[in-house]
Amino acid sequence: MKYSQQIGAILSLIVIGACFIPWSYIPSLNATITGMYTATTDFGKPGILHIAFSLLAFILFLIPKLWSKRTNIFIGAFNLAWAVKNYMLYSMCSAGDCQEKKAGIYIVLISSILMIIMSMLPKIDIPPKQMASEDKQS
Repeated sequence: MKYSQQIGAILSLIVIGACFIPWSYIPSLNATITGMYTATTDFGKPGILHIAFSLLAFILFLIPKLWSKRTNIFIGAFNLAWAVKNYMLYSMCSAGDCQEKKAGIYIVLISSILMIIMSMLPKIDIPPKQMASEDKQS
């Protein structure tokens, strides 16, 4: 795909931005949770790892080398796994108290899925190898 690397870089910035918007709302605690602020829960700050993976992916999307494209698939897979884990954690029901999912958790999940797809579609110009017979003639 011609623009897969640019789209992937934009998606990584979207993941970073989505860490700061609401992911879920817990009615019993009257708390809105984001990736960087988890109120009175013991969820920690899952947005920090998303930001780290997305920054690394952003840099790797911009480097036009084969090793960076291969590394980006690995980083994108970890980012997607972390997004799926966070989606399950922030959308679960506990003791009959269900969290209300907000837009941020969907943005992180969808952007992470699209990031891994874009990392698997790099546009790399590989020079053609010369045939062995051409090397012998010269």
